[in-house]
Amino acid sequence: MAAGITGLNHITLAVVDLERSVAFYRDVLGCTVRAIWADGAYLEAGSLWLCLSRDDEARRRPHADYSHIAFSVSEEDYTALSVRLVAEYAIWKEDRSEGRSTYFLDPDGHKLEIHVGTMESRLRHYRQHPEKNVKIF
Repeated sequence: MAAGITGLNHITLAVVDLERSVAFYRDVLGCTVRAIWADGAYLEAGSLWLCLSRDDEARRRPHADYSHIAFSVSEEDYTALSVRLVAEYAIWKEDRSEGRSTYFLDPDGHKLEIHVGTMESRLRHYRQHPEKNVKIF
């Protein structure tokens, strides 16, 4: 068998204002701050390890492409969090996917999503909708 990755280790996001970004990920998205230093912070959400790194070259607006990070949220917490995000943050895409999703920008313009669902629920959706022509393995 060929060598390969075993999963996602961590995500690092370049940010302009570390204090503002820590507040957003902690107070809005509910991450737990695990470490903080002059130019960075480590946060956790479930098994996700998120690093925020202050960077003078950090983006000032979102990239035009579809690249984004989707965070899992429970069905029970989805509505309250979605309502807050829609009211307070820029929305970059309308939800058209399987499962409930809200697509929003963080304070640095990173494209983010909260999503209710799993890989299995997504595959089940495509099995139930063969007209979408998705080949499932």
